[in-house]
Amino acid sequence: MEPKDVEELIKREGVKFIQLWFVDLEGNLKSVSMPSERWGDVLKWGASFDGSSIRGFSRIEESDMFLRPDLSTFSVLPIESPHGKVARVFSDVIKPDGSCYEDSPRRILKRILMEAEEEGFKFYVGPELEFFYFKTRREPEFIDFNGYFDYVPPDTGEAMLRETVGRLKTMGTEVEYLHHEVSPSQYELDLRYSDALSMADTLITAKFMVKYVAEKNGYYATFMPKPIQGINGSGLHLHQSLFRGGKNAFFDSRDPFLMSEIARGYVAGLLKHARELTLITNQWINSYKRLVPGYEAPVYITWGRYNRSPLIRVPAIPEEKSSSMRIEYRSPDPASNPYLVFAVLLKAGLKGIKERYELPPAREENVYRMEAKRRAELKIDTLPGSLIEAIIEAERGNLVKETLGDSAFDKLIASKRAQWDDYRQIITAYEMEKYFPVL
Repeated sequence: MEPKDVEELIKREGVKFIQLWFVDLEGNLKSVSMPSERWGDVLKWGASFDGSSIRGFSRIEESDMFLRPDLSTFSVLPIESPHGKVARVFSDVIKPDGSCYEDSPRRILKRILMEAEEEGFKFYVGPELEFFYFKTRREPEFIDFNGYFDYVPPDTGEAMLRETVGRLKTMGTEVEYLHHEVSPSQYELDLRYSDALSMADTLITAKFMVKYVAEKNGYYATFMPKPIQGINGSGLHLHQSLFRGGKNAFFDSRDPFLMSEIARGYVAGLLKHARELTLITNQWINSYKRLVPGYEAPVYITWGRYNRSPLIRVPAIPEEKSSSMRIEYRSPDPASNPYLVFAVLLKAGLKGIKERYELPPAREENVYRMEAKRRAELKIDTLPGSLIEAIIEAERGNLVKETLGDSAFDKLIASKRAQWDDYRQIITAYEMEKYFPVL
């Protein structure tokens, strides 16, 4: 939108407050609000803030930063406010000299998207967003005991899901499917695919709206990867495709899998760099409680078509629907930073295409049930099993560092090592139960 379009929208809708949204390096939503009367000044000068107080941003001696609104993302928030309507707009982080702040996650994704554009590609993503509803924030008490695709009476989770979809629709976000997931109290929203930058913004908005609607109805929604032991955790399966010249560059009718050489190179890139980019797709200590065999989350670095046990799946499509050709990357969880996840996945895929990585054979058997000896014979590797292992893999490789840049990479590593150091000092209930009585 042009500035005049936004100004007309503010007046027409009676917007009283405007929130400038951005995320920190870990993907946590940050916001600063202002009365709508201040909009003209912010549009001209930006909104200043202390960058040293945001995780992963500037040092205290270089703390002055500004937010510059991206007018294409301006939208009225469908929320109840006693003080008048509220709008939000995603904003880019700017340094005092007017240049873009290179460590901003949104800027990092934009830079990698520009690399794709130089090759003639446009990157599209369609996420499957999983999460849990619980009765309270204090403890994970289920609101239902249903399972995958079970019919849910339209009063608790189903009602909140429909309300969330309706509110998102007013902001232009289209949800293709909504349903109960495998675990009790677990649900899924499938967002209609769009370009990667728009989808990263949409994911942040969708997570905000899921939590808002749950709280409004007296419940709690969480995107924690594995909140309950012994049942499936929550994933963020990402369907991805590259388009070139208006056509799906992943499609080739001559291939048994309908995969072009570009698609094969892209998948090969993801497989080769999977271990090092797992720090981005699964950035929390709890993330690795989900990535274990037996709960449908991927563990083994391989690919297949009908098989849901590998890391990457190539969904079957009718040959006449070439635009639907895509690959599904199954390890990310919904607590990740979508800007950085999209950036590293695209970077790995482009690298596989450019350097003509060889794609290993597809595996259609259940890899979970395969004997370790057989997996070793087939050279099927595994994803990192803990946060510290993921940190080491990211440091050992080059892809994440190339994607984030030296400064953002160093800040992220420092943050994750601090989390691990804090965690490994904790004496858990498991240790007290297993060791205290006998050691």
